[in-house]
Amino acid sequence: MSGKGFAMVEIIIILMIIVLLAVIAVPYLTTSEKASAITAREALSKLSVAAENYATFHSGAYPASVIELTEFIASAGSYCANATGAITVSGGYSYSCTLGPGGYVFSASPVMADSSGSGATYTVTTGGVLTPL
Repeated sequence: MSGKGFAMVEIIIILMIIVLLAVIAVPYLTTSEKASAITAREALSKLSVAAENYATFHSGAYPASVIELTEFIASAGSYCANATGAITVSGGYSYSCTLGPGGYVFSASPVMADSSGSGATYTVTTGGVLTPL
């Protein structure tokens, strides 16, 4: 042998290392996707609780603006660009908030689909009803 190139054993070892790294990385990616979904649901729940608390203290009228909502949740601006459904992106999800004196709709959609090719979109409406779509 002239010593040029790679031996078959070396190539097999390199391939085994690549496969091992892939096996380690796949569960991590799935876990981070689940964590992002949990974070999105928690954010929607907190926004809903804040809107319901606002209505309790304002004779049943819900907040009509993000500024009014921040009376009960300081981080509302992180998820709601404004009260007319504009999109805000945070933690891998895009959030939309529609506010009005008669009620609200908060939703979170994944920015990128999960490894199965789809991602859950979550919506919470007046009364605190959280539903995956």
